[in-house]
Amino acid sequence: MQNRLPDWFRQTIPGEKVLHKAKLLSALGINTVCHLAHCPNLNSCFNKGKLTFMILGDSCTRGCRFCAVTKANNMPLGIDQDEPRRIAETVKLLGLRYVVITSVTRDDLNDGGSEIFAKTIFSVRRLARHIKIEVLIPDFQGSIYSLRCVLGASPDVVSHNIETVEGLYRDLRPQADYQLSLDLLGAIKKISPKTITKSSLMLGLGEKENEVLEAMRDLRQSRCNILTLGQYLAPSAGHYPVKEFISKEQFARYKEKGLNLGFKAVLSGPLVRSSYQADEVF
Repeated sequence: MQNRLPDWFRQTIPGEKVLHKAKLLSALGINTVCHLAHCPNLNSCFNKGKLTFMILGDSCTRGCRFCAVTKANNMPLGIDQDEPRRIAETVKLLGLRYVVITSVTRDDLNDGGSEIFAKTIFSVRRLARHIKIEVLIPDFQGSIYSLRCVLGASPDVVSHNIETVEGLYRDLRPQADYQLSLDLLGAIKKISPKTITKSSLMLGLGEKENEVLEAMRDLRQSRCNILTLGQYLAPSAGHYPVKEFISKEQFARYKEKGLNLGFKAVLSGPLVRSSYQADEVF
């Protein structure tokens, strides 16, 4: 287990601009994964006018051991039908030209929340056709109906994270399924071949290099276009511990191997997260 953070994780204290944006989002009732998932890039991204919206509430029906998002624990969860409108309003207020939307996992909903995803995309599209939209979706428990619902709203990029290597799923993601996630990515291409697909892996959880490379090959078999690789950071002492801090040199090697496998773009580095620099990668 690693306890001391390398120097490259040091972040500056949020300034007035960042705090103002955080207050604005709170006033509008907007959740961001930047805040709820304790992203280390919140300060730098907010300063650059970037963020990732999180829809469908702030509580997740799953219990992945690496995630900082609040667990629902069988509490009743509702649906905020006004959320798509408020997100579109926020996009307009902030002047965003590349919008990233993700969600908590809502296994309690028959459609997994896909209808709200679609409504949010449509609401943003009404502002301006040139706005690019990337969605980071849950697995919808493999529902093709839910997947078609999201794709019917024509997002520019559909991302679904496998998060870690297959061998760590039972311990880290007991309610998820590695093959189901790969099949979901493959289904996106079958339904909408021109849609750009994307996935992400966290490193430093105890995975071996050969397992990472196998996961990368599996993603390419599912015709995934974009890959991001970043360092896992434990949100608290109660979460799954960091087993290793991956060197910058190793991240660079993974990027080279990913590009050689045929990914159109690979973003690989300690501070990389699934939606980090999403517009530049696109």
